[in-house]
Amino acid sequence: MNNNKNVFDNVLQLVGNTPLIKLNRITADFNGDFYAKVEAFNPGHSSKDRIALHIIEEAERQGILSPGDTIIETTSGNTGFSIAMVSIIKGYECILAVSSKSSADKIDMLKSMGAKVYVCPAHVKADDPRSYYEVAKRLHEENKGSIYINQYFNQLNVDAHYNSTGPEIWEQTSGEITHLIACSGTGGTISGISKYLKEQNPDVKVIGVDAYGSVLKKYHETREFDDKEIYPYRIEGLGKNLIPTATNFDAIDKFVKVTDEESAHTAREISNTEGLFVGYTSGAAMQAIKQLEEEGEFKRTDKVVVIFPDHGSRYMSKIYNDKWMEDQGFFDSKTEVQATIEYIK
Repeated sequence: MNNNKNVFDNVLQLVGNTPLIKLNRITADFNGDFYAKVEAFNPGHSSKDRIALHIIEEAERQGILSPGDTIIETTSGNTGFSIAMVSIIKGYECILAVSSKSSADKIDMLKSMGAKVYVCPAHVKADDPRSYYEVAKRLHEENKGSIYINQYFNQLNVDAHYNSTGPEIWEQTSGEITHLIACSGTGGTISGISKYLKEQNPDVKVIGVDAYGSVLKKYHETREFDDKEIYPYRIEGLGKNLIPTATNFDAIDKFVKVTDEESAHTAREISNTEGLFVGYTSGAAMQAIKQLEEEGEFKRTDKVVVIFPDHGSRYMSKIYNDKWMEDQGFFDSKTEVQATIEYIK
């Protein structure tokens, strides 16, 4: 290993230690100071690098994985990319069951990383044999010498963020953080970070972001699974139609629900105000902050950290595509499409 701190043996050494960046313009009229934990600075451009590396290296420590084995996972795209990246470096085959809700950009990225991809219908029940959960299970049974990461029900998902993201945020804020805002899908990110932060200061308020069409917020409030809450929505990697055991609901103080449309516009707003090209779930997390500010959640002395999970490049065919936005009905009388390209002939 070169002793120069900016020279690395491989790309995996760049996982973690992402920056905390102050938000200035988009929060100019809000109470408190707001900081984004920008996970797109991971080499795989998302927070999922952390869990992919942690889970795979733990499997290696336990002797479950050997070079040439196959790793199988269920993913909306980001975890799959991270697993494919780790697999390349460590010499594993990678098979991914992906939701059809995932952007074409994400699916193309997975293929470019050498993964074998199965695209499964998004709007079926979790126990439907066509769901990406069930397809991944079947592929695991059919492939000898494979392991199934199963991030939704894997405690190591939580541990990865308890061991890395949580301590990073605590150190970066000098222990002054008052609120954590994070989207909840598998729940590993918010649960792991919350566990660490609340051990340092139980008064840190942890607020989860959920989607309309997902069951998480109501389950948190009632501990009852209500399938009447479930209907199709567009945000990827946020919310669920099942209850992931990787989510520690006791570590979350409350949930806020956000819409597809407002989250898409807010993601675009972040890019145009802060110069941070972020993904759909980052827009959702920022939209939750807007709603919380309107409810009077924050004081002027608060220091709020929001997780921006991934990079906007994975949504070029979706929220950053005006045609897609129009097709969803997201451009209305309040929001006109602005021409930004002029062709000189």
